[in-house]
Parts: sequence; structure tokens; C-alpha cells
Amino acid sequence: MEPLEEKRRRLRQQGVLHPNPEAVTAPVFQGNDFFDPSDLIQVKYEMLRRVEAEQVSVSQAAHEAGLSRPSFYQAQSALQREGLAGLLPQKPGPRGAHKLTAPVLDFLDQKRALQPDLKFAELARLVQSQLGVTVHPRTIERVLSRRQKKRR
Repeated sequence: MEPLEEKRRRLRQQGVLHPNPEAVTAPVFQGNDFFDPSDLIQVKYEMLRRVEAEQVSVSQAAHEAGLSRPSFYQAQSALQREGLAGLLPQKPGPRGAHKLTAPVLDFLDQKRALQPDLKFAELARLVQSQLGVTVHPRTIERVLSRRQKKRR
């Protein structure tokens, strides 16, 4: 496999292959082996750098990066919040048990302390009826078993 093909395969595997590298028209990516329009992280960083250091407009920098203006603002926010690591792709979907907030977990702990043999389905029904939150019994089981392991 050629080095360029191998690099693109790795970029795809890591989730950082630019979906439209042919749309990248920023001058630095033209005829320069160091800058790779297929490397989405490099393209995003250069887009952000151009706006900051060269006073290029957001619209122009995003267009020349083959990205949208909202992509610019998302990348800018991620870079400010997390540094370069913020430009790396995140797994899609919720991060953790978003329905099981601290009050719901406290409620579950209280119910389990009073009735340790309470089934997860019954706990789910109680959470629904008393707190108005619909949670699957298996979700409750996973979270409570994880919490129990941490206490050991």
C-alpha cells in the first residue's frame, strides 16, 4: 500500500479523514507535502489559525477549509475548552446515564437501603411514578452495580 493510501486509511480509522478533501482550497494546502487536506484535524487547526493570526474572515476560512461556518465555531469552542485534544472527534451519543441525575440516584439509594431485595423493574416503576423519569430497569441495574463496585 502506498504511503498516502496508508495514511488516509489510518485517518479514516481514527475518524479524522476530511469528508471532502477536494474542497480544501486554502493556499497552504496547495502544493505543500506537509499540509494534507485529508487530515481533518490539520485542516480545522489551520482554519482557526488563519482567522486568529491572519485576520481572515470566518466565512472565507471555513470555505477554504471545505467546512461550514458552524463547524468553525464548534472547532473554536472545542479548542478553547480543551486545547488541541478538543479537535479530536468525540464518540456520538449521550455521555453516561443522563437520566440518572444525582436526585434520582439518591432516591434509588434510599429505596435500596430500606428494601435491599427490591427488583430493578420495581425501582424503575417507583422512579417513574414518584419522580416522573422513565428509566429502563437494566440501566438502573448497571448503574447501581457500578456504584457498588466503586464502594468496595
